[in-house]
Amino acid sequence: MSNMSRILVTGAGGFIGHHLVRRLKADGHWVRGVDLKYPEYETSEADEFEILDLREWEPCKVATRSGIDQVYNLAADMGGIGYITAYLADISRNNILINAHMLEASRQNAVKRFLFSSSACVYAQYKQKTTDLAPLKEEDAYPADPEPGYGWEKLYAEELCKYYYHDFKFETRIVRFHNVYGPLGTYDGGKEKSPAAISRKVALAEDSGQIEIWGDGLQTRSYMHVDDCVEGLIRLMASDHREPLNLGTDRMVSINELVDMICDIAGKKLEKVHDLNKPQGVRGRNSDNTRLRQVLGWEPSIPLEQGLGQTYKWIEGELVKAGRFAAKELVA
Repeated sequence: MSNMSRILVTGAGGFIGHHLVRRLKADGHWVRGVDLKYPEYETSEADEFEILDLREWEPCKVATRSGIDQVYNLAADMGGIGYITAYLADISRNNILINAHMLEASRQNAVKRFLFSSSACVYAQYKQKTTDLAPLKEEDAYPADPEPGYGWEKLYAEELCKYYYHDFKFETRIVRFHNVYGPLGTYDGGKEKSPAAISRKVALAEDSGQIEIWGDGLQTRSYMHVDDCVEGLIRLMASDHREPLNLGTDRMVSINELVDMICDIAGKKLEKVHDLNKPQGVRGRNSDNTRLRQVLGWEPSIPLEQGLGQTYKWIEGELVKAGRFAAKELVA
């Protein structure tokens, strides 16, 4: 393939990174994956996979060596709302170190393009206080009031990317993820996101039993399937757009609606029990995709019901493999 690139994916042991590596290999590129851990559920398809701690300077120089053309910097200390509200200092320090070192190492090693994975957590909290809020446009990150810890460090790293273009003409791309879900994602242990957590709870619940929901369940979000996420990343990397760009769907659903969808998929009727003392994040959040459509001529399109069906089935299968419940309970 004549337009093959040498590509580094950091965070390649993680959910999005693993899917991205697989797609880049399918497209004919040479790929180096780097992470603190190997992928949890499948072997990486990367040409090279190295265990490196990117919070340290020297490993970042090692990761970006040997003529890397593009860096997808997905490495981050992150998790669901319970995790990111509990460890503000650790998450902020770890991610600031990763992003600052990776930017400078990539510049020193003459990487051509660097994509930084930011988050919808950068958006101003005062604009997310109702469940039926307007979709968030890219400029709604300012005046700044991001989520403590994780949101602040993501917003600062966005600015750092801009400074690297300003000072060095180093080409950076900035993507703001909105709730990515799909197979091979964390579904247990405290770092899982809501679609995976709810899928696990539904799978393990007896029909006509109960399910615990964090908060009153009226909080709203939009969700993007990981295959759409990967497609968007590749398109953004190839684009000329240097400003932050939303990557998500603009279909907003409540957590209660998400639970109902997953119960339907599982063929179960469950009573919702709401725990108002658990973290639930902002009241509402949705992606405005106007600029995404303008810049990429595309937007995520995998329907939520279809993606959740695939995700639920995978999580159910993992729980069976782990002996958490018997295969005979599987829905036909």
